[in-house]
Amino acid sequence: MSNPVIRAMRTPELRNKILFVLALIAIYRLGVFIPTPGFDYRNVNACIDQSMAGGGGVLGIVNMFSGGALLQMSIFALGVMPYITASIIVQLLRVVIPRFEELHKEGQSGQAQLTQYTRYLTVGLAVLQSTTIITLVRSGQFFQGCTLPLVPDQSALMLSLMILTMTAGTIVIMWFGELMTEKGVGNGMSLLIFTSIAAGFPGSLGQILKLQGWLIFGLVFLVGLVLCVLIIYVEQSQRRIPVQYAKRQVGRRLIGGSSTYIPIKVNQAGVIPVIFASSLLALPQLATTFGNPNDGWVQWIQTNLTQGNGFSWVYSVTFFLMVVFFAFFYVSITFNPEEIADNMKKYGGFIPGIRAGKPTERYLQYVINRVLSVGAVYLGVLALIPILALAFLGADQNFPFGGVSLLIIIGVGLDTVKQISAKLHQHHYEGIL
Repeated sequence: MSNPVIRAMRTPELRNKILFVLALIAIYRLGVFIPTPGFDYRNVNACIDQSMAGGGGVLGIVNMFSGGALLQMSIFALGVMPYITASIIVQLLRVVIPRFEELHKEGQSGQAQLTQYTRYLTVGLAVLQSTTIITLVRSGQFFQGCTLPLVPDQSALMLSLMILTMTAGTIVIMWFGELMTEKGVGNGMSLLIFTSIAAGFPGSLGQILKLQGWLIFGLVFLVGLVLCVLIIYVEQSQRRIPVQYAKRQVGRRLIGGSSTYIPIKVNQAGVIPVIFASSLLALPQLATTFGNPNDGWVQWIQTNLTQGNGFSWVYSVTFFLMVVFFAFFYVSITFNPEEIADNMKKYGGFIPGIRAGKPTERYLQYVINRVLSVGAVYLGVLALIPILALAFLGADQNFPFGGVSLLIIIGVGLDTVKQISAKLHQHHYEGIL
């Protein structure tokens, strides 16, 4: 059987969807290079060339997710991070606010309401983040060591225009993502993240080749290939818990008697724990900007809890433990064994050898804890790969084959190919009918 993408391009309906997605991606990438009004673009480029911008922490993740737009101060500088953060917050609020949990259970209408809340929160976070970035740029703390004036006109009107432009850019990105999901193929936001990360690969590999030579370049490329195989293997791995449904008499019909399974992925949490851990570890580094550089606590944080100052065992171990903790924390919120056990009992389902109700709930919790123990360690090791590459390979700080970037690219790629294959099968069946 030929490649699904090639077969999709030969199907008119799917070809139009794919071309629509590619057109929006092209517009998105064009917006990455359009500077925000109010910044001195020549001085911004000079600061970037000095390589003084922080490559790690939460700013590094935001810059990666924006495809380099953050450091260039473009109209799409915030990228998809406000939307991702808003989605995570709304998801976590289901545990705190009962109304959100009720909306989640209402089906399509409730999901539409939660999506609307996510949009409003995205706009609020975009205003907050754009204000923070502009403040850091004005104070000279965004590009460490760069003293060039980046905002010549600091009037209230110009600063308001800059905040409005960055916020509007985030709204446009959110609109693009929803259009791609609705009228294209795959998840729109995921595809935009995929594009942003993939766009930085050629430049990062070129920098390694230029600065480190062919030997380090070959080692980095080999590590990348091994990681790709490992990530594909783990991301496709899952524990399938068998479920039987008893036969029931409904009127004159006998329904049920089917068997299915509950899939539990090894990496059930995705990249969310890494984002949480990076965000929290960025707080001590942010706190040092308000202290005296000669203070002992400031020097200790800069030496031990900052990624950009060489390899640190304290930072690495803390980062690893936080990723593992947040993996368990996030899955405990998103995977509810009690709800699954109640639904199975309600519809006559049971796990062979396990009684319905509380025993099923305890069994599901036992299985998810065992599987997640492996997944959390895998995710923690994956998150440390850029740090280890910086320490032992001497690679550039913006290591292209970082665990998070490869995890997102492979995950989105596999999911998109699966959706294209599903639509091809659907088109094939419609043709038969």
